[in-house]
Amino acid sequence: MGLQSAQDAAQEVGFYSLTSHDALGRGRMQAFDRNWKVCSQSVAAGRTVATDTELDFGAVKLDETCPAKDRTAPAKADGTMPDFKGKSVKVARAALDSGTSITVEDASADDRFVFLESNWQVCTQSPKAGAELNGQPVEFTAVKFGESCP
Repeated sequence: MGLQSAQDAAQEVGFYSLTSHDALGRGRMQAFDRNWKVCSQSVAAGRTVATDTELDFGAVKLDETCPAKDRTAPAKADGTMPDFKGKSVKVARAALDSGTSITVEDASADDRFVFLESNWQVCTQSPKAGAELNGQPVEFTAVKFGESCP
């Protein structure tokens, strides 16, 4: 079902605490609900719960395929560099301390500006996954989702 239709249906039966998240784990906002479709929901259809229960819909854009299972963003880095390869630059940035200096460059030969970070996937990272994080700068190379890392 489309995200807007799912939200409307939930509200029709009295649910008003509604949230949604990017089921592909890219950290994208569902700003235009009509452009997204529901892949999962926090309360199974047909299950009886109080209408003050928060309903969370996992969604993807209309032209995307739902994942078999919702993908989650990486956990906050806790002194060790996580493996961000294949994750969106946006969720990688969010997992690092807000004071971390981060540089992101286009991994392709096109030298594009990485603007909307949720549309770019990490190809390489420095420091490497598992390295100790102690305030050093972090560097990523990335390509747009749907492109292959060189």
